[in-house]
Amino acid sequence: MESTRALRADLFDPASLAALGRIEIVARWIVDGFMSGLHRSPRKGFSVEFAEYRPYQPGDDLRYVDWKIAARSDRWVVRQYEEETNLRASIVLDVSRSMAWSGALMRAGASGAAEPRGRDATTVAQLTKLEYAERLTAALALLLLRQRDAVGLVRFDERIRTAVAPRARNGQWRRIVASLEEPGAGRASSAADALSQAARLISRRGLIVLVSDLLMEMEEVQTAMRGLRALGHDVTVLHIMDPAERELPGGGEAVFIDPESELSVPASIADVRAAYKKTVDEVIAEWRSMFGGLGIGYEIVSTDAPFGVPLRQAFAARQMLP
Repeated sequence: MESTRALRADLFDPASLAALGRIEIVARWIVDGFMSGLHRSPRKGFSVEFAEYRPYQPGDDLRYVDWKIAARSDRWVVRQYEEETNLRASIVLDVSRSMAWSGALMRAGASGAAEPRGRDATTVAQLTKLEYAERLTAALALLLLRQRDAVGLVRFDERIRTAVAPRARNGQWRRIVASLEEPGAGRASSAADALSQAARLISRRGLIVLVSDLLMEMEEVQTAMRGLRALGHDVTVLHIMDPAERELPGGGEAVFIDPESELSVPASIADVRAAYKKTVDEVIAEWRSMFGGLGIGYEIVSTDAPFGVPLRQAFAARQMLP
């Protein structure tokens, strides 16, 4: 059992896994590993009905290949199923400048983070929040598509960068992956507009997943979320955080730079660590309380956690829908 678990990509170190291939390749590995874990679970998947056969395409789950037809006629076809729930989902991804940050940048003395002075720091191989979130988004989209759900994508910074309407057709995942490679990284985050756009792309009750570091105004997000819930949408928030954002590691003098406003403040890390951690914990508690009060799922996702961890959280939200 342990050797099998060790081979599952969804349990790998995220930075090491990301170094092995492009987003679409890594996402396939993650979902294949995740699905293999589900199939060993006593809990079955969704209630589905057989619909039709269609030609096999690269990336299709091999579980649905009809091997008897392949043996008889040397023709590969896939058993296609229809979900009884027929879910429509939109993933809303924050691509603002604050997402392009990693604790490794802080240790290396790069701008846009806490910048050490007079220290010979070494860059640690670690994904930025955006790199982690993009791979998580691709994997989540592929997982939902393999469940025959319709999935779309909205990318935003200070404005909406991408709006891909939910579809369950062949080629949808390639459209989503292509969108993830489009430029973005504007300074601010306008989550309210992006969430409203996601709701407009879903014609009936659906699932909306916000993937963001939540460095934005809480009141604007709260108003937008209240509107989504009033429309009947189920919402899950995956709060992407770098480990260094929680604990503020290191020591010495530093310059703290807001990557979106470019405001800089010099300070001693040792002097501000306790106050910093207290403030972060309070903000997290406020987000958790606000989302909980609206009936919205909220999970903190650390960029050093295997991708299977947030994938399980999002998948659990999917399973709870009627």
